[in-house]
Amino acid sequence: MNTRLNSLEEMEVFAVSFIKTLSKKKKEMGAFVVGLQGDLGAGKTAFTKSVAKALGVGVSVTSPTFVIEKIYKLPVRAPHAGGPENEIFSRLIHIDAYRLESGSELTSLGWEDISSDPKNIILIEWPEKV
Repeated sequence: MNTRLNSLEEMEVFAVSFIKTLSKKKKEMGAFVVGLQGDLGAGKTAFTKSVAKALGVGVSVTSPTFVIEKIYKLPVRAPHAGGPENEIFSRLIHIDAYRLESGSELTSLGWEDISSDPKNIILIEWPEKV
């Protein structure tokens, strides 16, 4: 899906809609994995911040360019994640694959475990690298 957003406000509205749509999908196997593609400065991290806000993450979300991965535990009560109780997602995992050479490097991040957990939502910047 390609979506063009012209402001941070539009991105926040879209992120809420995005989370509501995902929350309606029954997921029994594996995490929701979302690849975020675009040039440097295109808004990949800004979108992740908007998704984190929609999921109730209360800490500052920054790009994991140098640490590769950041994991955010989601609150039990998230504003847009499946109603009053967050029954759909328990963790937001943000990966920036820009500095990775291949998909095999995801193994050291525990990819098999995080991608197999249906309570995880994983946003990957630069998915074409892996």
